[in-house]
Amino acid sequence: MERRLLSGDEAVAAAARDAGVRLGTGYPGTPSTEILQALDALGGRAQWAPNEKVALEVGLGAAFGGARALVTMKHVGLNVAADPLFTAAYTGVTGGLVVVSADDPGMASSQNEQDNRHYAAAAGLPMLEPADSQEAYDLTVAAFELSERFAIPVILRMTTRVCHSKTLAARRADLPAPPAPAFVRDIPGRVMIPAYARPAHRRLRQKLEALQAFAEETPLNVWVKGDRALGVITSGVTARHVAEAAPSASRLELKTVYPLPLEKIRAFAASVDRCVVVEEGDPIFADAIRAAGIAVESKEAPYRFGELDVQRVRRILARDRSPEPEPPKGRPPALCEACPYHPVYATLRKLDCIVAGDIGCYTLGVLPPYQGIDTCVAMGASLGVGLGLRHVLPEADARRVVSIIGDSTFVHTGLNGLVEMVYNPPPTGHVLVVLDNGTTAMTGQQEHPGTGRTLDHEPTGKVSIEGLARALGVANVDVIDPVADPAGWEKLLKDRLAEPKLSVIIARRPCILAAADIRKYEKAADEKRAALACAGCAGAGEVSDA
Repeated sequence: MERRLLSGDEAVAAAARDAGVRLGTGYPGTPSTEILQALDALGGRAQWAPNEKVALEVGLGAAFGGARALVTMKHVGLNVAADPLFTAAYTGVTGGLVVVSADDPGMASSQNEQDNRHYAAAAGLPMLEPADSQEAYDLTVAAFELSERFAIPVILRMTTRVCHSKTLAARRADLPAPPAPAFVRDIPGRVMIPAYARPAHRRLRQKLEALQAFAEETPLNVWVKGDRALGVITSGVTARHVAEAAPSASRLELKTVYPLPLEKIRAFAASVDRCVVVEEGDPIFADAIRAAGIAVESKEAPYRFGELDVQRVRRILARDRSPEPEPPKGRPPALCEACPYHPVYATLRKLDCIVAGDIGCYTLGVLPPYQGIDTCVAMGASLGVGLGLRHVLPEADARRVVSIIGDSTFVHTGLNGLVEMVYNPPPTGHVLVVLDNGTTAMTGQQEHPGTGRTLDHEPTGKVSIEGLARALGVANVDVIDPVADPAGWEKLLKDRLAEPKLSVIIARRPCILAAADIRKYEKAADEKRAALACAGCAGAGEVSDA
């Protein structure tokens, strides 16, 4: 077929569409966000979930129903989805289930640099990793086939460079259509009470033995013959760096990240005089290969951090331990000049608040001139951290503590913290400020349950943040526009900090980058509702005339 320039994310979406995926679901998070957006643009069914755990559970249900499902998230999102992930390895699936984990080496847009290859071994799930867009397409297709062949979820590990770089990729028109969805009852296989989970664990280990044999035989793992003097074991985008840094070396490019084809690796290592494992992130391959008694070299500790590139690979192969040159300093990120959060942070600083922050573009309030956040740990953590501070600090300091969270993050995992606030209130009360800009701004203005619009911006049910707070029994619930009424916002915050009660303040104003689009979506929804109402009236008139 015709080859096109596709990003890795677009290639995964194209493969999902061509492979007959019935449902794509996930939570937006760089660098995975564009996968579901591209799937929607291709005519596939894609939707945002409130968080990654829910997304995986929805995808698992679809796979229990015999359908192919794609679940997407960034690396830290897999932490949120880990609970169902581990048990899904026991239950297995009927339809193909592929879970995309998009890792972020170098932390281009993340709070940590975790290497999610660890999850494959920990959960006992096969993992594939592509090096470019063509491999992203091919391995997505292979992942669905593997999932159905072994009745097990498959993790597709992407990284920032593969997700966002564009390379030529060809789609396939000859992919067979998967079977139509159908539910077959399997209580012992899917209800993980201990009596059923124990044999399920044994079945999982049997599957992993079969997957180990598959890894040894599959042509997915590529052995590139070269000079005997140097052999390199590598994977992902690093394989492309190795090919450029040492074009004459022999290479074993691993696509089956887990289980590893240890016997093939043993044979490869024996075929060269010097064998080096070059991998981005943690020394996972090197440790596993050495544990199997295969003599290989690994990279030095400093190369564990950040992305690898051609120059860094050359340094690894040359055993260069000298300090690396400092990267050029880029322009630091900052809140947009017209961001509605400016008066919020100005007031927090003026009142000398202790601020438990959260994940989103509002995290940039930590930078000058405001330096307005004291903690930022994980999605939804602002409430728990703020409550912990309130519980232990002296009263005068406890009254200064404020938790801030964005609207999308609140729906993601902030709601549980709000329940905790009501269930275990500190003696001084607490103040939660929800920064509601009507979108998931940091990842590119995606929708969420609080916007009342689906992934493709169509109207749907809308979650009311203030309604939830009131329903849970929060004493004070206020909604204010801090830009339109900065003095009112400052007075409101002062008053709420002074009260020993639970307070939720919703600072609501659309993101400046999304405001025009939000107006367009709302106008289209109003027109659609009006058209439906007119059609209903016309239909009623026809019935009465008859």
